[in-house]
Amino acid sequence: MSNVEIIAGLDIGSANIRMAVGELSGENDQVNIIGLAEGPSAGVSKGTVRSIEEVVDAIRGTVANAERMTGLTLDHAYVAISGSHVASQKSKGVIAVARPDGEIREDDVERTLEAAQAVSVPPNYEILHVLPRTFTIDNQSGIKDPIGMNGVRLEVEAQIIEGQSAHIKNVTKAVNLAGIGIDDLVLASLAGSESSLTERQKDLGVALLNIGAATTSLLVFEEGDILHVSVLPVGSAHITNDIAIGLRTNIDVAELIKIQYGHAVPDRVGKNDEIDMRTVAEEEEGSFSKRHLAEIIEARVEEIFHMVDKSLREVGRSGKLPSGVIITGGGAKLPGMVEVAKREFRLPAGIGVPIGVESAIDKINDPGLTTAIGLVRWGVVNQMFSPRPFGNFQLKGFSGLGKQVQSIIRIFKP
Repeated sequence: MSNVEIIAGLDIGSANIRMAVGELSGENDQVNIIGLAEGPSAGVSKGTVRSIEEVVDAIRGTVANAERMTGLTLDHAYVAISGSHVASQKSKGVIAVARPDGEIREDDVERTLEAAQAVSVPPNYEILHVLPRTFTIDNQSGIKDPIGMNGVRLEVEAQIIEGQSAHIKNVTKAVNLAGIGIDDLVLASLAGSESSLTERQKDLGVALLNIGAATTSLLVFEEGDILHVSVLPVGSAHITNDIAIGLRTNIDVAELIKIQYGHAVPDRVGKNDEIDMRTVAEEEEGSFSKRHLAEIIEARVEEIFHMVDKSLREVGRSGKLPSGVIITGGGAKLPGMVEVAKREFRLPAGIGVPIGVESAIDKINDPGLTTAIGLVRWGVVNQMFSPRPFGNFQLKGFSGLGKQVQSIIRIFKP
């Protein structure tokens, strides 16, 4: 490896496209974020590509901004994939250890994970990730790292993450047409967990909630393993829509009102606070109450959280995660979100920001950047630690079209 290696992460959202560029020093293995770019998205709705041409232009604009900031030519990146089409299921894989001495090696683990892929995948879907949870050697269960141990029968319990083939191919095509080669396609919430959760939180039990513009992703960890994955077709853009209807204004003005005056807890704003609409947009007339605005926002936030809590109840973790709920994504920046989350989930709650990286860029603490920066950390794992035995939590990824199995990798711990 050269002394300095550049790793880029590309997060294609419904409202914004974000790119993070990291510099990995071969001397101390420390990741330094040297570039962050953000631009408006186009051609994407609810995480799904609607117009490849518009997406290509939007990607090119964001990449160009990242190149100007870093002074580098960026032609490959780790790319996030999301959308309500994403599904997951549990699976098991079993093999017989072939060696006469019974020692388990990396190729045995790979064969076990390949066996776990023998599941019934919905039509027009393909596997994105195989996430091992625990291994069993003969009758000894609960093993995290079987390499070097001895036995005749190796079994794995795994979580299979699947995505719609057409969407995966559309994202791949758009990124390639924009002049970017794909190092790997990664589930967006999985990438976000890399940059916003600690190993202790994953061990104790935590839910990562990424509130994007059109979708809300939920990722639940327990004992260091992924317990549940889901993507809900609702996000912060729905809050903007409600404001536009409630205040009888257009979407662009409603978005400005949400950013400048929005709050998710009506009791935290004054009862008589009136805002002149002309302070937001000169062409608008009339005024609105900040309390009324907060009531509109609170109703939609509660609805989103109720949907998330329903998903938690399905896996028996509603109100039962010691590390609580960590909220990331652009929607996390709305004041009052943590207070509503604590009330609705009956759990500790906080805002997730990128951790485990260094940067001189002030904007690094934006919760909307956790996915892009998480992709950079994912790239660190792939390029730095793939030859090493995996630890408490590890992943097995697939290429952009999910055809070729990659080598086992170890999660880079903060």
